[in-house]
Amino acid sequence: MSVLWYLLVGIVVGILARLILPGKENMGWIMTVILGALGAFIAGSIGQWLGWYGFPSIWGFVAAIVVAVILIYIYNRLKGKR
Repeated sequence: MSVLWYLLVGIVVGILARLILPGKENMGWIMTVILGALGAFIAGSIGQWLGWYGFPSIWGFVAAIVVAVILIYIYNRLKGKR
């Protein structure tokens, strides 16, 4: 069930992260969901491991957006160098 939760949150987180980043991101919706879900998973895992917040939490959601923005930025930079 947690994988499904991360995917659902990943949709919202990925869309918000793409809206926050300036410019045009050359990536599809599937990659947006994947990076958003990965951001939610990483932020949730680190936050719970450090004891900063539980699950679910508004701070975890904010952290997931921040991590997803970083992941999308890195993805765009790596993809742009090809």
